[in-house]
Amino acid sequence: MGPGLYSDIGKKARDLLYRDFLTDQKFTVTTYTANGVAITATGTKKKDLILGEIHSQLKSKNITVDVKANSESNVSTTFTFDELGTPGLKTILSFVVPDQKSGKIELQYLHDYAGINTNLGLTANPVVNFSGVIGNKGIAIGTDVSLDTATGNFTKYNAGLSVTHADLIASLNLNNKGDILSAAYYHLVSPLTSTAVGAELTHSFSTKENTLSFGAQHSLDPLTLFKARFDNYGKASALLQHQWRPKSFLTISTEVDTKAIEKSSKVGIALLLKP
Repeated sequence: MGPGLYSDIGKKARDLLYRDFLTDQKFTVTTYTANGVAITATGTKKKDLILGEIHSQLKSKNITVDVKANSESNVSTTFTFDELGTPGLKTILSFVVPDQKSGKIELQYLHDYAGINTNLGLTANPVVNFSGVIGNKGIAIGTDVSLDTATGNFTKYNAGLSVTHADLIASLNLNNKGDILSAAYYHLVSPLTSTAVGAELTHSFSTKENTLSFGAQHSLDPLTLFKARFDNYGKASALLQHQWRPKSFLTISTEVDTKAIEKSSKVGIALLLKP
């Protein structure tokens, strides 16, 4: 019921416009062991490269342990502690092997009128990131900054505003150290059919470049979702997602450049299997 985290500003519009659109081949399967460990294997083919990842997750009361190993020989481990000491507080400790400088601790706190996320690297001179949002379920304003303690310079400073009213959400973000201004809009037309429309307009002050993307989604039936997207550069994308069994999805998406259709057609397929 609160404003959420900074990453939630504009999320509805971004999910509508970009989530699940892909031009690669992706296969994901999840299984569970007898002691409750969830094991997820993911394989992705990008052009001539095949990337793989194994993810295991164990939950015990308010503690979650995630271990991921990928085809690049990196192993990441994350410990998440929910409601640690204070309701609404989440503590996350993560590190990647063999990167000795990857250790990071993160704190998330959700309140009815605020959302705070802060993290810092576990090094001698860490990069400290802080994001905070104040407001309620109707209006929220927040900021996201990063400070490199080694140099004393801010490596990131962003700001955002979100307004939510009944079935529509509007947001405004100033990113990339004030260089990029983005305005997003999401409107839920019909909850029964998940019909929604959305748009995002981005302006770069340094390059004077504008990017406009707009899209829509509609459930053809309770198990099948259709989405489409188009931008001002002439790129059109569409996807069809079908839930052929509970928690298991088949997604087929395509992207074409309407200015060079014969050369630019791309098709992506994703299969997600869960027991």
